[in-house]
Amino acid sequence: MRPKNVSAPSPDPLPKDHPRTFAVAGQLVTAPKVASGLYLVATPIGNLGDITLRALETLAGVDIVACEDTRITRRLMERYSISANLKQYHEHNAEQARPKILEALARGQSIALVSDAGTPLISDPGFKLVREVSAAGFNVIALPGPSSVLTALSVAALPTDRFFFEGFLPPKQHARRARLAELARIDATLVMFESGPRVQDCLVDLAAVMGEREAAICREMTKLHEEVRRARVSELASIADTLETRGEFVLVIGPPSADAGIMSDDALDDLLRASLARDSVKDAVAHAMEVSGRPRREIYARALELAKDGNGAE
Repeated sequence: MRPKNVSAPSPDPLPKDHPRTFAVAGQLVTAPKVASGLYLVATPIGNLGDITLRALETLAGVDIVACEDTRITRRLMERYSISANLKQYHEHNAEQARPKILEALARGQSIALVSDAGTPLISDPGFKLVREVSAAGFNVIALPGPSSVLTALSVAALPTDRFFFEGFLPPKQHARRARLAELARIDATLVMFESGPRVQDCLVDLAAVMGEREAAICREMTKLHEEVRRARVSELASIADTLETRGEFVLVIGPPSADAGIMSDDALDDLLRASLARDSVKDAVAHAMEVSGRPRREIYARALELAKDGNGAE
């Protein structure tokens, strides 16, 4: 979590003598002042060498670099000898920071938005900023680059013609299994993030819902200890307690087979428990019918039984 007591980006421009340069391959390169607008700059997900020349030129040429954590972004700037005006923009100060950014753009300034790693707006708070900046009539320019989603997809050895990005799953088991039961019906490769402390529990739940699918666990992508394990979900779950849990994980799950349309009893129970915690029996049954492939009579009988016993949702 980011600290809450931080200042919002300032509209003050850089000093006139501020160096707009960056270093690459031992050469110092002068960057032109960037035209006013919001630049969405993708940054490395691990290996600091994974950055484009256009990104370096933009980071050196803008007036402000809005970032999640100045300590992390400063390491990148130091690597390429960029003297940047770093200001924090994250979920805790976003409401206060957005008006300041809009004021800066109105003054004709240029701002780069970066996340701690990868492409901005993917599991970070940049969406509302981009919406407000574009609604105000200012330019929004995307600079493509590293993405942990696409990196994991490329090495997972699973179909990539259709994929669905889920982000992080719910932290509690019933809700997580219910969500996985919904995802199991999607005819595409699934990509999701998971934290180290929860990855073992997540694999166990994945095995309960979609155990025979092919999958890949991608850990610490592009970093020194990068690791990719490929196997069926059930096989990965069986070794979950031996996994190294330090680092960042991307889980890639292959699409369902042609005969994988019927939800298991356990998965159906988890889906109904989660639905009954917020909906009526009628609504819970209707939702389960959409995603489970099970007949209404079975679903309704099980929903009544769970409702009578107490749905047990956490």
